[in-house]
Amino acid sequence: MTQAIALAGTSRNLLMVAGGGLLSGILTPLLPALLDKITGVPADIRLALVAVPFAVLVFFVVRRFSRNAPWAALLAAVMTMVAFVCAVNAAIFIDGQLNGAGKMMRNILAGLAGGFTGSALMALGIALLPASPRDAVKWLRMVLTGTLAGTLLALDNALGLDQTSFLYPVWQAAVAARLAVALRS
Repeated sequence: MTQAIALAGTSRNLLMVAGGGLLSGILTPLLPALLDKITGVPADIRLALVAVPFAVLVFFVVRRFSRNAPWAALLAAVMTMVAFVCAVNAAIFIDGQLNGAGKMMRNILAGLAGGFTGSALMALGIALLPASPRDAVKWLRMVLTGTLAGTLLALDNALGLDQTSFLYPVWQAAVAARLAVALRS
């Protein structure tokens, strides 16, 4: 009986994390228009600031689901912002390398590259925190989820979505839930 109650509580927590990912993912594509008005700040810093909603979610997930100290949760949030910048740059790089390919193929491969880069850097950075689990399989599941969800970039581009996106809400919800599962001990 207590196992069923614990499982129900865990499911509710994961749904809350996924809901937070959906919310942060809705806010993410709205921020560039606002942040582009800031002058005198390098583009990569502005790009990192776009990741603040998801970084806040990661902070709370690390605090809730691990035994890491508050400074470690803050470091995980900063790592998330760095991973976001690297993921966007990886997607742009791959897209630029595939000049002769069709637009849909470029978007799929750029999404895979960005999804992999972002989730892999997050997994690596958070796994190295003092109280994080060292089980590689849990972290690989998070990376696989982030990589596959990165293909939603192709859907976003095919639908011509600029201010709204399928990529960010679904990607952030899926990766945040996988992060919570990976941190559970």
